[in-house]
Amino acid sequence: MRSYAFVRFSPSYELVNCFRDTHLKVSIQGLISRLESFVMRNEYLKKVEDNASVCTWSEKTQLEKGDSVTEGYTSELWDFTRINSTQNEFQELRDIWAQWDEEAKQLFCQNYGDLPYLLDIKIDRHLLRAMVQFWNPAYSCFTFGNVDLIPTLEEYATLLRCSRILGHKAYVRPTSLPTFMKKLVMITGMSEQWAIARVQQKGDSKCVSWAVLRDLIATHLDVKKRVDVLALSIYGLVIFPKALGHIDEAVVDLFDRLGKQNTPVPAILAETLRSLSACRRAGEGRFIGCAKLLLVWLHSHFWKLDKVPC
Repeated sequence: MRSYAFVRFSPSYELVNCFRDTHLKVSIQGLISRLESFVMRNEYLKKVEDNASVCTWSEKTQLEKGDSVTEGYTSELWDFTRINSTQNEFQELRDIWAQWDEEAKQLFCQNYGDLPYLLDIKIDRHLLRAMVQFWNPAYSCFTFGNVDLIPTLEEYATLLRCSRILGHKAYVRPTSLPTFMKKLVMITGMSEQWAIARVQQKGDSKCVSWAVLRDLIATHLDVKKRVDVLALSIYGLVIFPKALGHIDEAVVDLFDRLGKQNTPVPAILAETLRSLSACRRAGEGRFIGCAKLLLVWLHSHFWKLDKVPC
């Protein structure tokens, strides 16, 4: 028989690379299949009472030992969270990366790390849905029985795979900023008239469509600018997929600060945790954190163990 244990450690590049290795990929897919089977067979998604008991136990224990949860706090969680994991389509991004020559790819990796590896990671919607049921927004962590797990900054920094942009300061949006148009001009190298004609208003923020950036990558004469625009697209479509098919103004703000002693890791992790808590408290919602990074982190904590007879 097989069982699964959660082990806490900082993931290595070798572990992350297993998602690209064909032989190991089969093994990982086998683990996912077994986990899904284990979850569905034991009907964890329907064991509302058990999940509530775990939350109650966790809160009681930590209250006795003392922490940030105030006395008298009670969980107000929905029995089952219906999460919408709709993502952008990544095939065009993969095609662009595959068509680039080694010189362009090397330039990209030198400036932004191996971000394109995220494009090859398949999002398992069933696994993500199951994991959300174990998210405890009171403590911002996953609770499995008597084990609490949460992604750390160090783990996400490793998974992001770019030491060059990992500065010592967390990104905080400045109070005084250049306009969205000016930042777009600086990143793309295009004219202000070009930017004005292509900026759109989507909801309460401005954005630029992926179609515009895709065409720019295909036609721009400056290789460095093509690299910058592709990196911006990955940040907007994969890491911060708030506006489907578009790159949000907030993403452009963060991207503009990369390489200026600012690290994007806290913002990436905070958006993931915030979105998990928002969906859990509401009982439904669209997950707008980076699902790919979260699933890579999750797999790094699963090990297959043989049960030893007593």
